[in-house]
Amino acid sequence: MKKSVLITGGSRGIGAAAVRKFIEQGYETAFFYRESDEAAKALQEETGAAAIRCDVGDRWQIGEGVKAAKTCLGITAFDTLVCNAGLSVSGLFTDLSDEDWSRLLNVNLNGIVNVTREILPAMVSERKGQIVMVSSMWGQTGASCEAAYAATKAAVIGLAKSLAKEVGPSGIRVNTVSPGVIDTDMNRCYSAETMGQLAEEVPLGRIGSAEEVAKAIYFLASEEASYITGQVLGVNGGFYI
Repeated sequence: MKKSVLITGGSRGIGAAAVRKFIEQGYETAFFYRESDEAAKALQEETGAAAIRCDVGDRWQIGEGVKAAKTCLGITAFDTLVCNAGLSVSGLFTDLSDEDWSRLLNVNLNGIVNVTREILPAMVSERKGQIVMVSSMWGQTGASCEAAYAATKAAVIGLAKSLAKEVGPSGIRVNTVSPGVIDTDMNRCYSAETMGQLAEEVPLGRIGSAEEVAKAIYFLASEEASYITGQVLGVNGGFYI
């Protein structure tokens, strides 16, 4: 019987790379996306994964989205959950608006909390499952002009570590992948010069790829990581050690 996975934020970047990786490994795969209809449709046609439009910042949509994903795959529970959906807001902390803070909190943290609450009960019932949450290097070390983003990503790490202790006795593993500077749409706001400067700060001397992060996500979800839980796996080229 094939294993199944739900990936949030799956239409682009790290999420899309993760969709391709799990499909490659034979998983029945569904992914959430918020507004990139064209990219989601193209990825669905390319891979056969089920594309479900769902804003993880909206708890009602999560409930309906999970039901739709299970129906599309013909399953009653997911073996693996990948919480990847996220957004970034840059700027001085003193300029942070209430709206930007609420959106960051709703997507980067509440989205993970709520989708996990939908998926976890069935995992506990079956006494098996893997959850991989995508945080950020900035959640570990902090980032000037990204204080709010870093705060939400630090909270993800705390959530994953605590949940790993709570659900470990039920046979469920919870880990975090912490990407560094990765070539995705989230970083397209930076100039080539800025990206070049960042690459110079990385010991490996380059920017990372979405595919490299996807491989780390898959590893933590796989049987190769069967005795790994509550950990933070940095995929940052040595930028943060």
